[in-house]
Amino acid sequence: MQNTTDSTQCVPAMSYTLMLEKVRYDGAYPTRERAEEAVRLVLGGLGGQLAGEEREILASRLPEEAAAVFLAGRPETPLTGRDFVTSLALATGASTATTRWDTGSVLTTVAQLAGPDLLARVLRALPQGYALLFGRAELARAA
Repeated sequence: MQNTTDSTQCVPAMSYTLMLEKVRYDGAYPTRERAEEAVRLVLGGLGGQLAGEEREILASRLPEEAAAVFLAGRPETPLTGRDFVTSLALATGASTATTRWDTGSVLTTVAQLAGPDLLARVLRALPQGYALLFGRAELARAA
Protein backbone atom coordinates (compact mmCIF):
# COMPACT_ATOMS: atom_id res chain seq x y z
CA MET A 1 0.00 0.00 0.00
CA GLN A 2 2.85 2.37 0.74
CA ASN A 3 5.27 3.75 -1.81
CA THR A 4 8.39 2.88 0.14
CA THR A 5 9.60 0.08 2.36
CA ASP A 6 10.96 2.33 5.15
CA SER A 7 8.28 2.29 7.87
CA THR A 8 9.00 5.85 8.98
CA GLN A 9 9.16 7.59 5.61
CA CYS A 10 6.00 6.90 3.63
CA VAL A 11 4.04 8.72 1.01
CA PRO A 12 0.33 8.42 1.85
CA ALA A 13 -1.42 5.92 -0.38
CA MET A 14 -4.54 8.08 -0.61
CA SER A 15 -5.27 11.76 -1.09
CA TYR A 16 -7.37 13.63 1.45
CA THR A 17 -10.18 13.99 -1.08
CA LEU A 18 -10.17 10.26 -1.76
CA MET A 19 -10.07 9.57 1.99
CA LEU A 20 -13.15 11.75 2.49
CA GLU A 21 -14.95 10.02 -0.36
CA LYS A 22 -14.14 6.60 1.09
CA VAL A 23 -15.39 7.64 4.54
CA ARG A 24 -18.47 9.18 2.91
CA TYR A 25 -19.22 5.96 1.03
CA ASP A 26 -18.45 3.59 3.93
CA GLY A 27 -20.37 5.72 6.43
CA ALA A 28 -23.26 6.42 4.03
CA TYR A 29 -22.96 10.15 4.74
CA PRO A 30 -25.11 12.43 2.58
CA THR A 31 -22.31 14.93 1.87
CA ARG A 32 -18.55 15.15 1.79
CA GLU A 33 -18.78 17.88 4.43
CA ARG A 34 -20.48 15.46 6.85
CA ALA A 35 -17.75 12.88 6.17
CA GLU A 36 -15.11 15.54 6.84
CA GLU A 37 -16.76 16.41 10.18
CA ALA A 38 -16.45 12.75 11.17
CA VAL A 39 -12.82 12.57 10.02
CA ARG A 40 -11.86 15.68 11.97
CA LEU A 41 -13.67 14.55 15.11
CA VAL A 42 -12.27 11.03 15.16
CA LEU A 43 -8.71 11.80 14.07
CA GLY A 44 -8.45 14.72 16.48
CA GLY A 45 -9.57 12.44 19.27
CA LEU A 46 -7.33 9.57 18.22
CA GLY A 47 -4.35 11.92 18.20
CA GLY A 48 -4.95 12.40 21.91
CA GLN A 49 -4.89 8.64 22.54
CA LEU A 50 -1.74 7.56 20.76
CA ALA A 51 1.84 8.51 21.57
CA GLY A 52 5.33 7.44 20.62
CA GLU A 53 6.65 5.97 17.42
CA GLU A 54 3.29 4.52 16.37
CA ARG A 55 1.81 8.02 16.42
CA GLU A 56 4.52 9.39 14.15
CA ILE A 57 4.42 6.49 11.70
CA LEU A 58 0.63 6.55 11.50
CA ALA A 59 0.71 10.28 10.81
CA SER A 60 3.12 9.66 7.93
CA ARG A 61 0.63 7.26 6.35
CA LEU A 62 -2.28 9.69 6.47
CA PRO A 63 -2.93 12.37 3.85
CA GLU A 64 -1.33 15.65 4.90
CA GLU A 65 -4.59 17.33 5.95
CA ALA A 66 -5.65 14.31 8.00
CA ALA A 67 -2.21 14.02 9.59
CA ALA A 68 -2.39 17.67 10.70
CA VAL A 69 -5.71 17.04 12.47
CA PHE A 70 -4.37 13.83 14.02
CA LEU A 71 -1.16 15.45 15.28
CA ALA A 72 -3.04 18.46 16.68
CA GLY A 73 -4.52 16.18 19.33
CA ARG A 74 -2.04 16.16 22.21
CA PRO A 75 -1.58 12.79 23.93
CA GLU A 76 -3.64 12.52 27.10
CA THR A 77 -4.42 9.70 29.50
CA PRO A 78 -5.53 6.92 27.16
CA LEU A 79 -9.18 5.90 27.26
CA THR A 80 -10.63 2.49 26.52
CA GLY A 81 -12.35 2.24 23.15
CA ARG A 82 -15.75 2.57 24.79
CA ASP A 83 -14.71 5.63 26.81
CA PHE A 84 -13.14 7.15 23.69
CA VAL A 85 -16.45 6.97 21.84
CA THR A 86 -18.33 8.29 24.87
CA SER A 87 -15.96 11.25 25.22
CA LEU A 88 -16.36 12.15 21.54
CA ALA A 89 -20.15 11.92 21.87
CA LEU A 90 -20.12 14.20 24.92
CA ALA A 91 -17.88 16.71 23.13
CA THR A 92 -20.26 16.96 20.16
CA GLY A 93 -23.62 16.36 21.79
CA ALA A 94 -24.26 13.47 19.41
CA SER A 95 -25.59 10.11 20.53
CA THR A 96 -23.15 7.36 21.43
CA ALA A 97 -24.54 5.23 18.59
CA THR A 98 -23.95 7.98 16.01
CA THR A 99 -20.47 8.62 17.35
CA ARG A 100 -19.64 4.90 17.28
CA TRP A 101 -20.75 4.86 13.62
CA ASP A 102 -18.59 7.91 12.83
CA THR A 103 -15.62 6.36 14.62
CA GLY A 104 -15.90 3.06 12.78
CA SER A 105 -16.39 4.77 9.42
CA VAL A 106 -13.20 6.78 9.86
CA LEU A 107 -11.01 4.20 11.59
CA THR A 108 -11.65 1.45 9.03
CA THR A 109 -10.15 3.80 6.44
CA VAL A 110 -7.27 4.60 8.79
CA ALA A 111 -6.71 0.84 9.20
CA GLN A 112 -6.40 0.49 5.44
CA LEU A 113 -3.88 3.33 5.30
CA ALA A 114 -1.90 1.97 8.23
CA GLY A 115 -1.57 -1.54 6.88
CA PRO A 116 -1.71 -4.71 9.00
CA ASP A 117 1.69 -4.46 10.68
CA LEU A 118 1.35 -0.87 11.86
CA LEU A 119 -2.28 -1.43 12.81
CA ALA A 120 -1.24 -4.32 15.05
CA ARG A 121 1.32 -2.04 16.74
CA VAL A 122 -1.23 0.75 17.14
CA LEU A 123 -3.75 -1.64 18.71
CA ARG A 124 -1.11 -2.92 21.14
CA ALA A 125 -0.31 0.68 22.11
CA LEU A 126 -3.96 1.58 22.77
CA PRO A 127 -6.09 0.38 25.68
CA GLN A 128 -8.61 -2.40 25.13
CA GLY A 129 -11.63 -1.80 22.94
CA TYR A 130 -10.20 -0.19 19.80
CA ALA A 131 -9.91 -3.20 17.51
CA LEU A 132 -13.61 -3.29 16.70
CA LEU A 133 -13.53 0.44 15.98
CA PHE A 134 -10.81 -0.24 13.39
CA GLY A 135 -12.89 -3.06 11.91
CA ARG A 136 -10.81 -5.85 13.44
CA ALA A 137 -11.61 -8.64 15.89
CA GLU A 138 -10.83 -7.84 19.50
CA LEU A 139 -8.27 -10.39 20.65
CA ALA A 140 -7.76 -11.25 24.30
CA ARG A 141 -4.56 -9.81 25.71
CA ALA A 142 -2.11 -12.09 27.50
CA ALA A 143 -2.15 -11.74 31.28
